[in-house]
Amino acid sequence: MNTFTIFLILIVLVAFLLVVVIMVQNPKGGGLSSSFGGGGSQQVGGVKKTGDFLDKSTWALATLLLALILASNLAIPGAGGSDIESKALDTSDVPAQTIPAPTPTTADDAATSGDSI
Repeated sequence: MNTFTIFLILIVLVAFLLVVVIMVQNPKGGGLSSSFGGGGSQQVGGVKKTGDFLDKSTWALATLLLALILASNLAIPGAGGSDIESKALDTSDVPAQTIPAPTPTTADDAATSGDSI
């Protein structure tokens, strides 16, 4: 496994976890956070402030996803200023090609060849 494959697996895993954490939240204050003590002073299973945990974990996973995407750019094969790219952009060794000028045609040449303009 190369490093790009590892980054790709981590990105997919973090994206899946981010979807799960977002789907657990309820935008109106209900959902899982209210079931575990976020809706009032009651505690179920001793869990407090589940909404805060879900909010912080959403931001942490989103930040981690962004960092992994940016870091995976360095692991892409052939990217990051490799020799292949610099050789492709280097034009000092390539001889200049000249394009021959078109031969001028006169009205007499056009009339004798049968082409009409």
